[in-house]
Amino acid sequence: MNTLLVTILPSLCILAYFIYSDKFPEPKSEILKVFALGVLITIPAFFLNTFLMTFFRGSSMSQGLINSFFSAAPVEEGLKLSILYFFVYKRKEFNEPIDGIVYGICASLGFATLENIYYVYMLADHFRSSSIDLAILRAFSAIPAHAVFGMFMGYFFTKYSFVKKEDSLLFAFLVPFTLHGCYNLFMYSNFLAGMLLVIISWIVSLKLFFSLKLNQKKKKHEDEKKI
Repeated sequence: MNTLLVTILPSLCILAYFIYSDKFPEPKSEILKVFALGVLITIPAFFLNTFLMTFFRGSSMSQGLINSFFSAAPVEEGLKLSILYFFVYKRKEFNEPIDGIVYGICASLGFATLENIYYVYMLADHFRSSSIDLAILRAFSAIPAHAVFGMFMGYFFTKYSFVKKEDSLLFAFLVPFTLHGCYNLFMYSNFLAGMLLVIISWIVSLKLFFSLKLNQKKKKHEDEKKI
């Protein structure tokens, strides 16, 4: 039971913070739907990642580079963005800039939660670790990393949706993709560098989040278009 709590609680705690930081909270039903979609995309992500790693296995590139920039990062961040674009974008509840970050984190942590269960319960032996030790390690590394990827994705998706900057949709993919790829690559070779990347990314993304939150405080009702 302790292992399961350490496996799932970090995602839920981070998500709860952003949900309740929203002056105009999103309906719980919408949060659950986006979180569930984040969980569901782990299935195609698993098969796509497996296919791509097999496809590139005979190439001259290192396994770390393949697993970072040619499988996990583009597949997982692309699937997360598809949730925002095909499901969230046209919802009437998506009517306020900070919603982009809330839903971006929601989709990302839905994915991270099931992925974390898979790692902790299925791959602990592969990493020569106990399940609880791996759960604790990932609570301070992979989970915050997925959350910050979702924050950047949600921020640029907000820019695309409310400011109509067309290139922001590209950045909603490219920034999380680049961060995710670099994070994975660093974790193969230099754990401290990977953690430093996560910390710096959190500092920058929180600054962006609080800038939206400051604008939100000035609003009397949710559908005022301020950003």
